[in-house]
Amino acid sequence: MSDFKIASRIIITCSNRLSPYLQMEVAELGFKPERVFKTGVELKGTLQDCIRLNLNLRCASQILFSLKEFNAGNADDLYKTLIDFSWEEVIAVDGYFSISSNVSNDTINNSLFANVKVKDAIVDRFRNKTGERPDSGPMLDKTVIHLYWKESLAEVFIDTTGETLSKHGYRKIPGKAPMLESLAAATLLATKWDRKSVFINPMCGSGTVAIEAALLATNRKPGLLRFNYAFMHLVGYNEKMYMDEFTKLEKQVAEVDGLKIIATDISEDAVNISKVNAGIAGVEEYIEFAVCDFEETNIPEDGNGIVYFNPEYGDRLGVEAELEITYKRLGDFLKKKCKGYFGYIFTGNLELAKKIGLKPNRRIEFYTSKIDCRLLEYELYSGSREKRES
Repeated sequence: MSDFKIASRIIITCSNRLSPYLQMEVAELGFKPERVFKTGVELKGTLQDCIRLNLNLRCASQILFSLKEFNAGNADDLYKTLIDFSWEEVIAVDGYFSISSNVSNDTINNSLFANVKVKDAIVDRFRNKTGERPDSGPMLDKTVIHLYWKESLAEVFIDTTGETLSKHGYRKIPGKAPMLESLAAATLLATKWDRKSVFINPMCGSGTVAIEAALLATNRKPGLLRFNYAFMHLVGYNEKMYMDEFTKLEKQVAEVDGLKIIATDISEDAVNISKVNAGIAGVEEYIEFAVCDFEETNIPEDGNGIVYFNPEYGDRLGVEAELEITYKRLGDFLKKKCKGYFGYIFTGNLELAKKIGLKPNRRIEFYTSKIDCRLLEYELYSGSREKRES
């Protein structure tokens, strides 16, 4: 777009059940959401706003900027409308573009067919106007056009993001069954952690939760670790707009004296992977790593922080009968060694969760992939508090 200051509808997508935390982030940036739904947030803004949103949001997936809304009963209607759109004001003639879509229309059996129709309309528009055409293909690293088409209502967007924002760029070695970075960030926003007190993450795996905690506490935004977005390849893009926002991110970083994050795992390989990922994220100085069984994790007596577990839950790894013993040990550990803390256990197996043997204060709903999950919160009273309340 030649003018990045023209306002339109912006849809910020996220994984299912993350929208309350995405809404919090959007509001903290000074935007006013007009609608919140289970997989996203809608607001009014400009492409320049989209740059800011892309660089700052931890819980988002894609940031879509609406170009045109119209009625289309079938693929021919779609093509006829889109061939008349001024695509040369969006895509460089010597550029590259790709098409993504979300299609639910009775006349379309395969969404890829709808993608091809959009691509054909764009290509034919260029040929008619310029005699040339940009390249196209499946890669999401240049200009991306997104089609939303439900029944007869169609809308085309610029996907200003490209590759998903759900991955935050530091996890070069993922480890086994890692939690998606955007999900980890959302679960932290759901806790009562004050971002100053001790944060303890036994069973840390590849370190995602501990790293996201360090990033959150030091106000390091995901945009510090990513250097290519789809908006950079639009007609009219001015690098100064991006650099101004990037400079703001750098200035917002807070070095927190005394921040203590402890991450442990029984696997030496997992801890080594976590150290590498933390180094890439720039937060290794804030995390104390140790190789040990979770019961041997150091729990500072005066920490008054949180202890966060993301154990295996049987659907992806391990055997459920063996995990019953592990979950009982988790409950015993929290009850005996973590007094004065808030305990959190993220699990996708609610039957196993019963083996913990503690009554949660809150059961916060999440999804991971297609698994119904809960973040269980336990307030672990200290001895003195137990005496006062008895």
